Amino acid sequence: MLTKDDNDLLCRVGPGTPMGNLMRHYWIPAARSAELPTRDGAPLRVRLLGEDLVAFRTTSDQIGLLAHGCPHRGASLFYGRNEDDGLRCVYHGWKFDVAGACVDMPSEPPQCDFKKKVRATAYPCVERGGLIWTYMGPRRTPPPLPDLEANMDPESLAVTVQWACNYLQALEGDIDAVHFAVLHTGHLTPADTQEGSYLYYQLMTPVPRCVVVDTEFGTCYGACRPTDSDETYYWRIGNALLPFYTQVPSGTLAVNRIVRALVPMDDEHTMVFTMIAPPAGGYEPKPSEIPGRGYGDIERRPDSTDWYGRSRLRADASNDYLLDRDAIRRGETYAGLPDLIAEDQAVTESMGPISDRSQEHLGTSDVMIIRTRQRLLKAVRALRDRGEVPPGVDDPTVYRQRSGAVILPRSVDWFEGTRALRKAFVTHPAATVSETVAG
Repeated sequence: MLTKDDNDLLCRVGPGTPMGNLMRHYWIPAARSAELPTRDGAPLRVRLLGEDLVAFRTTSDQIGLLAHGCPHRGASLFYGRNEDDGLRCVYHGWKFDVAGACVDMPSEPPQCDFKKKVRATAYPCVERGGLIWTYMGPRRTPPPLPDLEANMDPESLAVTVQWACNYLQALEGDIDAVHFAVLHTGHLTPADTQEGSYLYYQLMTPVPRCVVVDTEFGTCYGACRPTDSDETYYWRIGNALLPFYTQVPSGTLAVNRIVRALVPMDDEHTMVFTMIAPPAGGYEPKPSEIPGRGYGDIERRPDSTDWYGRSRLRADASNDYLLDRDAIRRGETYAGLPDLIAEDQAVTESMGPISDRSQEHLGTSDVMIIRTRQRLLKAVRALRDRGEVPPGVDDPTVYRQRSGAVILPRSVDWFEGTRALRKAFVTHPAATVSETVAG
């Protein structure tokens, strides 16, 4: 459990908060590029780290991200005219470029140079891998973007889902090493899947042995289960990378290239960015869908223009996430929810907007969650109390990581033995990949 003060320290992200200050040292995913499809198109409301912002794509294809209130009288720039490389407030015509400079002030006399003294709050943006990234921190020259392999391939793509809860709840769900065997597959037995597959080993041993290592990027866990051989173990290896990234073991370690960013919109809403690159080396894994389940056909609500109108799913708290208890009785699901995303979202959001961690009773299987909290607390206190730059801000290479499943000889140390397989931007020979794959 955490004290209330430590829980607040980790969860509060608005301007001036210790965790908010830490996150502002990093580049932050703000939106998908596809959300601003055309030059001089409609501005986009973006709520990020407790700030209300407006994004727009200019005539020259630059991205602007400004505080939504015009510096003149506070009218929202969401209603602005996006034209000629700037956003013009419709109230009095003041116009601002992507750097926040006022470039036109038609409501003032021509001889007045007042516009040189006015600036809108503006955050620099870049595009990469289908995402718009922004830097909201204190440096005049931002640090480098993180070397996230899933966001740096020519074929990288990104998808987003909004969650109605604090970012830390979403992050901790990703690094929970044991819930998969209950929430997602508790209705199955080993006989329901292919003998010798990854899923088979999970169903054979629902509760793994979990070990955690602190790393330069955050924390790394290994969840170990026996295989059907006396000589090997099945390991699921996942990462938490500061400040809000996760890599879940959803594929084969040697080729898997997926990362998630659990980005706080504010204290009680999170935008989950899933970045995906094709498996390394063109390797095509065999289908590993849970029999009769998979991810289903995820239904989305149409986007709206309000602050929380983006990337919402049809299944949500208002309809009990489309709970179907008859599906439980039919043996189709464990929780009666339509897909894996709904299962994760239902249990995570049901904890409340900000989970009260002072009331928890954690077990031995929660070791990754415990260590990741400690890692975050250490980093946020070091910045708050001593001004120490958070890990990874100035070294983008620490993010060159992979996660995934692997079969290892029992004599091999899991962390040292997978060092080469966990490195991103590496293409392994097919024989090496085959040696590590179950089934």
